[in-house]
Amino acid sequence: MKKVFKVFIVAFSLFTAGNISAQCDTIANLCAKHLEAKFISDGQQYRALLLSTDETAEFHSTFYGGSTYRIAACSGLTDGNLVFSIFDEQRNMIFTNSEYKNAPYWDFKVTSTLDCIIEAKLDARNQGSGCAVILIGFKQ
Repeated sequence: MKKVFKVFIVAFSLFTAGNISAQCDTIANLCAKHLEAKFISDGQQYRALLLSTDETAEFHSTFYGGSTYRIAACSGLTDGNLVFSIFDEQRNMIFTNSEYKNAPYWDFKVTSTLDCIIEAKLDARNQGSGCAVILIGFKQ
């Protein structure tokens, strides 16, 4: 009986992980629409599974001087579910979309190369799916 139970737990875990991955893929595809044709993806998909509004995902990125970037942030199937903030290395806030009704993207130009920390968390009023996706694109 224990062996059957262990097999069930392993199978259930793999099935659940597959569903979460598929859900994140769907959210990433929806989020990619915010990059549009004028922005080229940096090739990364920054993902995190946030199980509650108390959790915060942290991602690190370098933005190169003289470039224009767009950060797109999504969770769930509609915009406005994910709060994201960008900080420099000293944790000085550069931008937060919470001041702009949780806008799903932000465009900015970098004058000199900058290492940044991007934090993402679910909006407590509109929790979304729990899967947070951040995409970064740059203009040619």
